[in-house]
Amino acid sequence: MIEAQKPLPLAGRVAFAKNKGVAMALLAALGFSAKAVFVKLGYRYGAGAEALLVLRMAFALPFFLLMAWRSGVAGGARRLERRDWRQLALLGLLGYYLSSLLDFIGLQYVSAALERLTLFLYPTLVLFISVLWLGKRYPAKVWLGVGLAYLGIALAFVQDLRDAGLGSQALIGLAWVIASTVSYALYLVGSGEAIARIGATRFAALATLVACLTVFVHFAVTTPLTALLLPGPVYLIGLAMGVFSTVLPVWCLNVAIRQLGAGKAASVGTLGPVLTMAMGWLVLGESLTGLQVLGAALVIGGVGVVGRSK
Repeated sequence: MIEAQKPLPLAGRVAFAKNKGVAMALLAALGFSAKAVFVKLGYRYGAGAEALLVLRMAFALPFFLLMAWRSGVAGGARRLERRDWRQLALLGLLGYYLSSLLDFIGLQYVSAALERLTLFLYPTLVLFISVLWLGKRYPAKVWLGVGLAYLGIALAFVQDLRDAGLGSQALIGLAWVIASTVSYALYLVGSGEAIARIGATRFAALATLVACLTVFVHFAVTTPLTALLLPGPVYLIGLAMGVFSTVLPVWCLNVAIRQLGAGKAASVGTLGPVLTMAMGWLVLGESLTGLQVLGAALVIGGVGVVGRSK
């Protein structure tokens, strides 16, 4: 007779949940970090920014439809009001459509490492927005962290300028990625109240669905359908972006936050720029110099100081 397996003691269950949370946070960081590498690979096959964004959203769409259904109808959630739909529409456009489009355009000009480091500055932009619009005040230590983060970006940008073939176009690409980061920071500032009212998973799924529809309309209006006549590997890249760099990290991050809390999950996410830098070097053949490593360390350290502030 097979003996029934005894349940784990409380300490064992806590340790298991913590380890699971760390693993989920690492998977989320890896997925988000790989997005820039996939986009750069797609450009090598001649795909445009709009075509790659359409493929990403098309492959992610079924999963977010399922998430929206499970968190809404299946989850017994309350019916959304007009106010909720207005916020979802605006925030979906800012956080998942406009931010993604600007980011994809910027990646035509800058390295994956610089793109990821620049996007990682979003907490500092949230800080600026809260000061200018909400009148908040922060101690000098926080502003020191902001200064360190932007010094790190400057060092990484110098390396992009030095790389062959980039030249002054790196400045154009950096401007696009900064605009993407501003859009995402505005999304974060405005999403807190909506998430508390609608629920995190339901909000993320519905906001992404708004962005998916907008991306499809944008493509239909501005780009001929022949832009989707691409080599087979581009569709595999689109699938990887939609599943591995969009759906999977969103789900893994939600699990990690439940297991670890938002602060600890975010601390694991600081590995993102390092992972992108490593993948850019291994997969794309991008440069990896001491100047870039120093810049990444300053950005991560500065953002860490900002993130730990109350």
